[in-house]
Amino acid sequence: MSTYESHTISIAIDRPWLEVSPFLARPENFPLWASGLASGLEKSAEGWFADGPSGRVRILFSPSNEFGVADHTVILADGTEVYIPLRVIRNGSGSEVIFTLFRIEGMDEERFLEDAGWVKRDLQQLKALLENAPS
Repeated sequence: MSTYESHTISIAIDRPWLEVSPFLARPENFPLWASGLASGLEKSAEGWFADGPSGRVRILFSPSNEFGVADHTVILADGTEVYIPLRVIRNGSGSEVIFTLFRIEGMDEERFLEDAGWVKRDLQQLKALLENAPS
């Protein structure tokens, strides 16, 4: 059994968690803020697919739930599975979105830091999108 180095990245969003959580639970919303899926996310009989930075990927999304869990697993073209824990919790009258980034096998420090920066930019996009959306 092995564990990976991880980096947890979070952002406060001035929007009730009961609005943010259902938004994150809908896979169709990911291209609006997750730049790795911005080139298109498609649902087929076999599941969700997208063209990611490293080619065609399959994405398994957690089912919608009342706990703010929006985890997903990205399956790369070579079969590598990348588990992405994503949570929404209440933060006062707003929300906190928490993303855990794992440094997977073979990922060097530079790539790990690049990925963390990418996640931060995506979460900033999510914040802007949700805070500027009509209530």
